[in-house]
Amino acid sequence: MVLPAALPSPLVTLTDPDLADSGIELRLKRDDLIAPGGISGNKWRKLVPNLRAALDEGHTRLLTFGGAWSHHIHAVAAAAAACGLASVGVIRGDELADAPRNWSLAEAERNGMELAFVDRRTYRETLAHLDDPATRRRIERRWGRCYVLPEGGSNALAARGTAGLVEELPGLGPRDLVCCPVGTGGTLAGIAAALPAGARAWGVAVLKGGAGYLEDEVTRLHRSGWARTFPNWHISHTHHGGGYARLPAALTAFASAFEERHGLAVEPRYVAKMLHCVYDTAPALPRGTRVTAVITGPPHAPAAEAAEAAETPDPGPGRAR
Repeated sequence: MVLPAALPSPLVTLTDPDLADSGIELRLKRDDLIAPGGISGNKWRKLVPNLRAALDEGHTRLLTFGGAWSHHIHAVAAAAAACGLASVGVIRGDELADAPRNWSLAEAERNGMELAFVDRRTYRETLAHLDDPATRRRIERRWGRCYVLPEGGSNALAARGTAGLVEELPGLGPRDLVCCPVGTGGTLAGIAAALPAGARAWGVAVLKGGAGYLEDEVTRLHRSGWARTFPNWHISHTHHGGGYARLPAALTAFASAFEERHGLAVEPRYVAKMLHCVYDTAPALPRGTRVTAVITGPPHAPAAEAAEAAETPDPGPGRAR
């Protein structure tokens, strides 16, 4: 195994009177407990197939993209260090080059990642043409031969990696919804592709303005990874909280109440938004529905840093993580 992991991750049924009143059963798929070192959750599932491919192809350097608060950048740096690979993170926002590093970027640098800050226009154009030979040649001229991961790590290999989660959920059927946060669509794509007949996948967008774009991304991943599309999924766009890094008072209050009630702190920008949507939507779901909510990562941002992140403008669709 490229990176050690504790699989299957725990599956815990949550007892909650509010959900019980609506006839909804909630289970937590604790992917935040998969592995130590910042590579837990969907990051581990998405990265491992790509790390295997990089090593099999003889690469010695990973290169990827993300914003200042990208969980993906943080995870790639840790994974590369664990595998003895060099890493480069292309960071959106050239104004950040001389700014103090936040906890995530500082930790990426401690893991040996070279950070390259680029202006937002260059960043967008590079991602839009990432698969073009000319773009790859420019990357290679600057950084040498690299295994290139897209923003958020969501490619066909990553989606197939997240599909493995479904094998750890026995007994799925028509009453089941498997729910996850959606930043770039890879986790939702993998879950939906692997579900048995009758069960459905439910994504909760963490981006403002992602409607349509995120659906297109999931469809693209299905076509590239499985050569077909799937009708068994949908995305809710109601609980982004104003944007990727935004932490409105209602969301913060929900996360605090959830921790007090269940003894579990949750990551605010992805997991809390997903759970908030589940609780708000529960009364409209058919009684007897069983929701399995995937806890995609740990709440590892210090509180002060999370508050600072809340002041960061939303990167918009396709530019999260």
